[in-house]
Amino acid sequence: MAEQVAVDGKKFEGLSYSLGDKAPLLILKGSRGFLACGYINIATAERLDDAGAIVRGVKTFHDMLEAKVQEVSSEADKIGVRVGMTGREALALLA
Repeated sequence: MAEQVAVDGKKFEGLSYSLGDKAPLLILKGSRGFLACGYINIATAERLDDAGAIVRGVKTFHDMLEAKVQEVSSEADKIGVRVGMTGREALALLA
């Protein structure tokens, strides 16, 4: 399901799709890149020169904001996204 998600006054395109009983596929896309759950492989973002960051153990968009970034692509690193920052912090840079 696609929806607009507001985070700290900025709008993101949110995608939530149930793939099973344990956790959904979650992506929040900004104009500069995306924050996604562990279903997404950062190696693909790397090959495509996309700015992407991965959080794990999340089931909602709210969870994504509080979770720590586990992986970042080179393009995300260039704009300041770092492993260990919160999803909220990463999205501020990916907006």
